Amino acid sequence: MQILHGITLDVHRGETLGLVGPSGSGKSSLLMLMGGLEQVSSGRVMALGQDLSALNEDQLARLRRDNFGIVFQSFHLIPTMTALENVATPLELAGVADARERAERELATVGLSARAGHYPSQLSGGEQQRVALARAAAPRPAIILADEPTGNLDSRNGVAIIDLLFGLRDRHDATLVLVTHDAELARRCDRVVSLRDGRIEAAA
Repeated sequence: MQILHGITLDVHRGETLGLVGPSGSGKSSLLMLMGGLEQVSSGRVMALGQDLSALNEDQLARLRRDNFGIVFQSFHLIPTMTALENVATPLELAGVADARERAERELATVGLSARAGHYPSQLSGGEQQRVALARAAAPRPAIILADEPTGNLDSRNGVAIIDLLFGLRDRHDATLVLVTHDAELARRCDRVVSLRDGRIEAAA
């Protein structure tokens, strides 16, 4: 089954791009292709000068590890690891020498220094998403992909997470692509692309 049809989209370095549209329009599928988490059946996806469709799984994993920060609606934290370990472990696996110290700094940035030793089950939804943001920020990514990052949060926590997300983008001078149903949130982006039925309906 073909989900996306004839998509041509350029995202510029340092840009914030909002992807909007009704459920089933292809927003999340497009985001997954951008991050090399799904493969195209035709065409190409270029990121950081590389053709993602030409890379194997190991090459894609290394590219994501070193250059992408990805935040999902579901937090995807490892339940048997503390907040600090959830942030530090990917850095340790990547061979970062100061992984623990960097993880501590990122947790401080999202206001969770006091919760570093807590497990996901001991954290609220908003706190878990803050940990996920810290984990995404820790590699100092060139590209941040966020798929409905406030979808499981109440409005107060949602606003706080978005402020942190845009702050993360500014701190790392990263490119941010954000899937959202929230029109007000989309307006914070430099550009908004609307999808419907797997096609770009409008761009502004």
